[in-house]
Amino acid sequence: MNKSFKATCAGLALSALMAGGALANPYEEYAGTTLIVNFPAHPHYNAAIKVLPEFTKQTGIEVEVDQLPYLKMRERQTLELAQEEGEYDLISYVVFSKADYVFADQLENLAKYFMNPKLADPNYDAGDLIDGYVENIGVAGGFKGYLPGPTGSLFGIPFGSETSVLAYRKDIFEKHDIPAPETYDQLLDAACKIPEVEPGMGGMASRAASGHQASHAFLLHLAPLGGRVFDDQWNPIINNDAGVQAANALKTIVDCGPEGAMSFGPAEAANAFANGDAAMFLDSIAFMPGFENPERSKVVGKVGYAMHPKGVRRGSQTGGFGIAIPKNAENKEAAFLLMQWLTSKEGDLMVAMQGGNPSRFSTYQNAELNEKYPFSATFGEALKYADPDWRPIIPVWGKINADIGTTMSKVLTEDLDIQDALNGVAERTQAVMEEAGYYTWK
Repeated sequence: MNKSFKATCAGLALSALMAGGALANPYEEYAGTTLIVNFPAHPHYNAAIKVLPEFTKQTGIEVEVDQLPYLKMRERQTLELAQEEGEYDLISYVVFSKADYVFADQLENLAKYFMNPKLADPNYDAGDLIDGYVENIGVAGGFKGYLPGPTGSLFGIPFGSETSVLAYRKDIFEKHDIPAPETYDQLLDAACKIPEVEPGMGGMASRAASGHQASHAFLLHLAPLGGRVFDDQWNPIINNDAGVQAANALKTIVDCGPEGAMSFGPAEAANAFANGDAAMFLDSIAFMPGFENPERSKVVGKVGYAMHPKGVRRGSQTGGFGIAIPKNAENKEAAFLLMQWLTSKEGDLMVAMQGGNPSRFSTYQNAELNEKYPFSATFGEALKYADPDWRPIIPVWGKINADIGTTMSKVLTEDLDIQDALNGVAERTQAVMEEAGYYTWK
């Protein structure tokens, strides 16, 4: 039995004595319930599934998991959430699904659950949740519609959220007296110096494949170099100097990257680094534990980890997954208890010790976790700079994201002029926004 559960039991037991007969614990009413949850095939959720038997042991609530590849998960959720009665009691969702699901009124607003004294764990400590993750994955309706603000509400809890860090070959950098990159200038210098001093090795492995992957890679550099897709009045500014600089950075990285770099998705880029074909990898923390797994990596023990390099500011990415309760779920209150348990301090640490991504600052400060996974300390430091606004999570983002990705791919593969390419993206983006009604009130 965990501490929070004990505390809640004790509090409710006292209430029972005073009221003359309340339930013995917050889970008793739901014991025997079977929750059906939809999780992605993802290392964090593989870790979470390992701790679910402990939840059932403590609460009497059974959990059945429908685990799918995350793109198929989105397809299935799109069908299920539109039904009058849905299959799922709790879902995991990719961050850019937040706007679509909230806009379609398909997720429960979590306020009424956290306001319910019979359900809300008084020891939950919401202030310990990583701010950037909560803002990015959980909040909708506030500033710009996807960030906190007076009109915002909480619709999900980060669970399997990610930020970006730099993995680099310590042995190669030390051999050639190259400093571990702390700035973008150092990053780009190293990216093209490595192939000169280590023939056959690329500088940095990066996503670059046409579509979402090329867009993601471009945006990864846009925020730290001072850019945004929009200004605060929804005018596209992706084609300003910062945008051009970010596109130039991506092109430099890909041109100096390992063989086949132009077609890499994140898994291919991570594999190139793990195979020793590249000296750096700048992407999600989700890939980093694999570099220390001798069954999957040839660079075990040779990797250093550093924060996402600084441009004019620090701005590591935010992304990954959260969990939410569908509006058409059958067992909403029991689903909230599972959501709360998994993301409590105790639950977060349990999942992290199984290899999952923490959602709490306290978990990254845990000595036992940092002894088992030494790179966790760097990840915790990087989260201070996790940027929830590095990409706009609005309902029309899918269309804009696809255009950025296909255009950026042409920059990488066809030497399209970068300024002309971004001017075209800005013009098309403005048309998309106008059609969606963003300039109605001007």
